[in-house]
Amino acid sequence: MKKIIITGTSRGIGLELVKRLAGAEHQILALSRNSVPVEELKLENVHTFPFDITSEDDLEKASEFVKENWKQVDILIHNAGAIVNKPFMELSSEEFERVYKINVFGVAALTRHLLPFMRSESHMVTVSSMGGVQGSMKFPGLSAYSSSKAAVINLTELLAEEYKEKGPSFNVLALGAVQTEMLAEAFPGYKAPLQPSEMAEYISDFALKGNKFYNGKLLQVSSSTP
Repeated sequence: MKKIIITGTSRGIGLELVKRLAGAEHQILALSRNSVPVEELKLENVHTFPFDITSEDDLEKASEFVKENWKQVDILIHNAGAIVNKPFMELSSEEFERVYKINVFGVAALTRHLLPFMRSESHMVTVSSMGGVQGSMKFPGLSAYSSSKAAVINLTELLAEEYKEKGPSFNVLALGAVQTEMLAEAFPGYKAPLQPSEMAEYISDFALKGNKFYNGKLLQVSSSTP
């Protein structure tokens, strides 16, 4: 039984990850601004509270929960994300900054708070995007989102290098299109080839076992070409 923290759990892939990993009897701390969808699951091995990854108070609350209840974190899945689809010249500084606060600075901050509880065998998995992969197909309107996803790819590689002697392991998954609410909001009418439950199955299996084979690696998880 693993002690697992997942962010961005109010809907989409994050909520499906909670269902799948809790169903395998792991202990879960589900973190999202809206905790109601997880609370409604009424699962004894799932803990949740409203959580803003950009709030220092909430970051402290997460680390205090671990300190008081678990003492350790086996798996941390960074799934929370923000997207805005808008031409670059129409994108305000506030919008650009908000995407980075959630997608990059929040990932770094929560990692910093939880690393003291992670062991050499622990695994941090960050959910990125194919749009953040150098040389991949890019889409107009996603300058903030895709560049932020490129940043966490590099952050993952740097953390793996810094902690390679004592662990934990750090890996990043660059996802292709998945039919989530966030995708539908950014690209109305677009139909992705995968459902959130399908991608959650892959991510959960990778989070549990992937660090046996990978560290500091970017894996491209996309069935489409390019």
